[in-house]
Amino acid sequence: MKARTARLLVKAGRALASARALQAAGDAEGAVSRAYYAMFHAAVGLCHEHGLVFGKHSAVHAAFGKHFAKTGELDIKYHRWLLDAFDRRALADYSVDEAVPVEEIETSIQRAAEFVAAVREHLSRA
Repeated sequence: MKARTARLLVKAGRALASARALQAAGDAEGAVSRAYYAMFHAAVGLCHEHGLVFGKHSAVHAAFGKHFAKTGELDIKYHRWLLDAFDRRALADYSVDEAVPVEEIETSIQRAAEFVAAVREHLSRA
C-alpha cells in the first residue's frame, strides 16, 4: 500500500472516532459531518492507490462509482451511501433551518464504519 493511502486510511479512522465522540457528546451535526469525512478519506485513499487523484468531492464520488461500484469491485451500496452521506453532511454543516434527524446519526456512523472497513478489506486484497 502506498504511504499516502495509508495516511488517508488513518485519517478516515480518526474521523470515524471523532464521529462517535461527537455523537456521545450530543453533537448530531458534528457526528454526521465527521462520518461523511471518514468515508470520503477512505474513498480518496482507494482512488489514490489506483492512481486516481482528484481535487473535488464530486470527482471522488464519480470515480468511486465508476471504478469500484459499477465494476463490482465493491458493493454498489457503498457508492449510494457515500452520496447520501455527502448530502447529510451538507445539511449538517450549512443548514440553520433544518436539523439532522436524530435517528440518522447512528445510521451515518454505522455506514461509515462499514464503508471504511470495506475499503480497507479491498486494499488488503490488492
